[in-house]
Amino acid sequence: MSSDERPVALVTGGGSGIGAAIARRLAADYRVVICGRRPEPITRLADAIGGVALVCDLNNLAETRGLPDRIIERLGRLDALVLNAGIVAPAPVAEMSLDDWQAQLTVNLTSPFVLAQVALPHLLHRQGRVVGIASVAAHATGMGLSAYSASKAGLIRLIQSLAFENARHGLRANAVSPGWVRTEMGDMEMAELGGSAEEGYAQVTQHIPQRRAADASEIAGVVAFLLSDAASFINGSVVTADGGGRTVDAGMLAFDS
Repeated sequence: MSSDERPVALVTGGGSGIGAAIARRLAADYRVVICGRRPEPITRLADAIGGVALVCDLNNLAETRGLPDRIIERLGRLDALVLNAGIVAPAPVAEMSLDDWQAQLTVNLTSPFVLAQVALPHLLHRQGRVVGIASVAAHATGMGLSAYSASKAGLIRLIQSLAFENARHGLRANAVSPGWVRTEMGDMEMAELGGSAEEGYAQVTQHIPQRRAADASEIAGVVAFLLSDAASFINGSVVTADGGGRTVDAGMLAFDS
């Protein structure tokens, strides 16, 4: 068990993208545990920020269930849980396989439920905090996103249920719904769409009021705020970080010159 008594935060899916940015941001105040399937990126990041890397396949619910005990055994406490890991496998409803549907619900919703349930006694002991990384897809869907949207909407309700049931015991739980974010995976997707990452991002953000995608560090800043004492009376909330995208009325875009 570590003799360092700083609070401990677990970030799932922390090897790249938003999760890695969150881990970097939290490292100033927490001992950060970075969870992911691939050992190389999480170990590299943990070494860089003085954190701990724990390999865990969140598609394996038995592995997921054992993760909090591994953290307690290693670091002695668990104060914050960032449910960031997620997958997307786009396909129209008529064509989506049951395996792809189930995989997205397992990683994006069932695994967070299992992890939060097992971690809850440790979090309550520390009057801890939970942040779930949802998506604007939880509020409005797009082509092929039925499973992803359903899982992210479910994640928000899970977070709100945690808040409602446990706020009276000192727990805070909130969600963040990012829009387009610049990540390694996003860059590849945008390059495929537009011929280059820059052109792709320009296309998907042309109707976003801020006319750009977020940097992953901007989402990390929202998470750090929600975990901080500055957000002490924010509970069960959903913070949308999408550059104003949800303010847009699709039926009025023809008038936007």
